[in-house]
Amino acid sequence: MPSKPSKPSEDPQLTDAATGDEEARVIVVGAGPAGATAAMYLARAGVDVLLLEKGTFPREKVCGDGLTPRGVRQLVRMGVDIDAPGWTRTRGMRWMCEGRQVHIDWPRLGGHPDFGLTRSRYDFDDILVQHACEAGARLRAEVKATGPLTDRAGRIIGVTAVAGADKQPRTYRAPVVIAADGASARTALAMGLERDPARPIATAARRYYRSASRTHDPYLELWADLRCSRTGRDLPGYGWIFPLGDGRVNVGLGSLPHRRHGAVDLRTTMDQWLARLPEEWGLREENADSPMRSAALPMGFNRRPQYSRGLLLVGDSAGMISPWSGEGVAQAMEAGEAAAEAVVLALLRPSGPGREEALRQYPREINRLWGRYYRLGNQAADLVLGRYGYRPVLHRRVMASPVLVRSLARLLTEVADEPGPGHDRIDAVLHSLLRLVPKPVLGRTPKR
Repeated sequence: MPSKPSKPSEDPQLTDAATGDEEARVIVVGAGPAGATAAMYLARAGVDVLLLEKGTFPREKVCGDGLTPRGVRQLVRMGVDIDAPGWTRTRGMRWMCEGRQVHIDWPRLGGHPDFGLTRSRYDFDDILVQHACEAGARLRAEVKATGPLTDRAGRIIGVTAVAGADKQPRTYRAPVVIAADGASARTALAMGLERDPARPIATAARRYYRSASRTHDPYLELWADLRCSRTGRDLPGYGWIFPLGDGRVNVGLGSLPHRRHGAVDLRTTMDQWLARLPEEWGLREENADSPMRSAALPMGFNRRPQYSRGLLLVGDSAGMISPWSGEGVAQAMEAGEAAAEAVVLALLRPSGPGREEALRQYPREINRLWGRYYRLGNQAADLVLGRYGYRPVLHRRVMASPVLVRSLARLLTEVADEPGPGHDRIDAVLHSLLRLVPKPVLGRTPKR
């Protein structure tokens, strides 16, 4: 492992014994998948990094608990033991619509595993945080960031916080801060980076059920023909049943309401859906293993720029959830790695224009990874998915065509290899489609 970058004016003094204040080379606010991944890669590169988390581990988190091969690839890159107890492999997806069903196995591609995984977020985040700490990151749990520290030029140089149950005031300083504080995006908002109201925000709700008949299902099951309880319209989203392999399943709904249709009563909509399902599946109130929990899903790059004045935004704080599928964990981990790489290279340079140029490489990389894909997805969400749901997409003629089904699955999940001579026909078509989409303009999120 390389030695830690050293600058006399910026070397951390670790902890002030009198106040508990700390310094580091980088502060990461939030220890979800985005923050833990960024902290791990920074620490692995020898950077002194403080990882601040308002909660403790393990913890509950609203999520479908399913990972596509894109997410599995990130776990493998991090060195997570995916053969350890608690991980359940999936072969692919099962799409359900109007009495029809189709199975889509995960593709066999050179750049991705050919299987997915499920695991409860209750300990998934904890596993990633442990990897960050083993690499050398300094975790500070029960520390809630309350605001940014800035210099006279308005550049962030740390955060204020309260620590512990007694909410003791703390100050944490670093020349670079990574905001990974989730959908609330408190750090970004405090730095004046507002949400783009034109970008979608979905809502998800999930509940665990004990189901011996479904817990070992090798497929992630998605339902596209659900109706909103209040209006009878097609749900602008889908329902899911994901096996956890421990006697339970994760059952949930994701909704991307169109501005003309208003909010969706997810609880009643789910009750109506579950009443349709076979009784032997056990998805009834007496088998519930948790309360229903819901959360906002900021999507489609709804906060920009992803870098400004010493602050990098990763994961939900930047609205990085896919507008196509609602998947966010894989994107969060990829963004965390990209942010860490940009910061490591930046810290090799003295503070000033050279370092700034290195840090600005981060939004360029994010735009390279997902810019066209998200721009097209935002249009699809606004024109189709948010208005009519997924039922029109899963038309019977589409579901009857193996090629169309596989192509659609690849588009929705972005499980595809990089462009090149080795990619298959579907990859070639999808990459050609995305090349027709104009590149998004990097810039500031419009203010309300």
